[in-house]
Amino acid sequence: MRFRGLPVSAGTAAGTLRIIGDTAVDDTTAAATPEDVTAAFAAVAAERSALAERLRAAGRGSEAEIIAIGALRAGDPSLSAPAIAAMRDGADAAGAVRAATEGHAAAMEKLANPELAERAGDIRQIASAVLERLRRGGAAAGADGGADGAAGDFILVRREVSPADLIESAEEGLVGAVSVAGGASSHAAIVARGLGVPMIAGASPEVLALSPGLTAVLDADSGELTVGGSGPSDAQRAAAIRRRPGPRQAADAKRSAEPPRTADGHQVVVLCNVASAVETRRGLAAGAAGVGLLRTELPYTQAANWPTLAQQQSQLGPILELLADRTAVVRLLDFSGDKIPPFLVAQSGAEVPASLPAGAGLAALLAHPSALADQLRAILETGRDARLAMLIPMVTSLREVSRVREVLTATAAALGVATPPLGIMVELESTAANAAAFAAAVDFFSIGTNDLTGDVLGLGRRDQAAGPALAAHPRVLALVKGVAKAGREAGIAVSVCGDSAADARVLPLLVGAGVRTVSVPAARVSTVRSWISNLNFLACKELTERAVQASTAAEVWDLVPAL
Repeated sequence: MRFRGLPVSAGTAAGTLRIIGDTAVDDTTAAATPEDVTAAFAAVAAERSALAERLRAAGRGSEAEIIAIGALRAGDPSLSAPAIAAMRDGADAAGAVRAATEGHAAAMEKLANPELAERAGDIRQIASAVLERLRRGGAAAGADGGADGAAGDFILVRREVSPADLIESAEEGLVGAVSVAGGASSHAAIVARGLGVPMIAGASPEVLALSPGLTAVLDADSGELTVGGSGPSDAQRAAAIRRRPGPRQAADAKRSAEPPRTADGHQVVVLCNVASAVETRRGLAAGAAGVGLLRTELPYTQAANWPTLAQQQSQLGPILELLADRTAVVRLLDFSGDKIPPFLVAQSGAEVPASLPAGAGLAALLAHPSALADQLRAILETGRDARLAMLIPMVTSLREVSRVREVLTATAAALGVATPPLGIMVELESTAANAAAFAAAVDFFSIGTNDLTGDVLGLGRRDQAAGPALAAHPRVLALVKGVAKAGREAGIAVSVCGDSAADARVLPLLVGAGVRTVSVPAARVSTVRSWISNLNFLACKELTERAVQASTAAEVWDLVPAL
């Protein structure tokens, strides 16, 4: 049997199915009292809070914050109170819980911004956990509660895979995930990509009726789960194993402290993009020289207020302590696109905003009386042993750079530490076109090819046509080449931190455009290092010159030889 879905985290995995199905309305659930439901909501909140604390203790602060937000939601009386009231009026427990939580989820789905609307799944996940606890008569119902399947490598299948499912199981045999609900911008998809866990979403609900323990292969590149028959073929299993870095690969990469070189001797530094300690450990073990993009906003995309100094210290500490004497490029809070938290939605002044304009998240950060200073202080204090650099997202003007540099200089002086380099994300067409002017005001450039490509070609992150390989489009590539030239002439470093640097059809073009540092998902570090060793710099340069003369991305892809 084959089941199709939307690829949201690339890779291939082989294992047994661990299925968490729908919560049925059985006698236990039907007999639940309002007090039982109140206790179930509190228990789910407590379970998630305890998981968050375990993650913090394990040095996984970023994941801890994601789970902690879920705990706050589960413990919010505004979510449980309507269910309790409905039950006192005669409704059954399952119907009351579903109706109450669905009301909140439906309100979120009405947001015109599709990425925000998709987060309604977070509310539905809480309802599932509450009903599962009631069905089991109070038994724990965490990420593994109700799961069926043998120990060992497993592919998780459930109606809506949550970040907690992935985070808690990442080191316990989880090799892939299949979700009926959700999409590419969900929290779960973001976590899956960072962990290197292959995942598809939008699968048929029929997948939930499969027998647990069946062997299967998940090809998240093509978006297909193959189940049944005699199980995966030897060729399928071999392909899945090759896509997962094993202990030998990690050890070999760890022994190689030097950045890789092209076949003709040109060095290219490989860093990793992370939002958590577990990603950082994986990236370093695979041979990353450090972190080229530390995303700081992910834990706060559902926050009701600006993160506090203490929250940011808790989040950053476990990550930055792993980067002693290593590069650590920390991006300031990037509340834009699909990462707009509720408090900024409210501040936008629209009841149902489509989206904040590019740069609005940065404008809000700069306008707040203490948010920028708090974040800079948290970074400087927790990253004293790392080779820190600060990165400003979605920059549109030199005035923004001046404001951040002013606060950075003052904060560093107050703490008695050296002021780290300050760079900008080049992810808007206007900024890239004006790179020479920005080069005089900053210490480095980091090109965000995902947003730059979308801005140039008019594609949103949810657009089916969007993808990392589109950075090969001649118009985008010409801008990358121009930014690299501006940086070279100004004597400042230029890197690419977008996902395109981990695409075989784009990496040679970036090297040919003059990029000497790339930052890629932690799970892709080893692969990118091996690709670089197969490149020839002069050939890449000639390839890029030909590519910018083409008309479409497809024409350029045809020019790029296989790696």
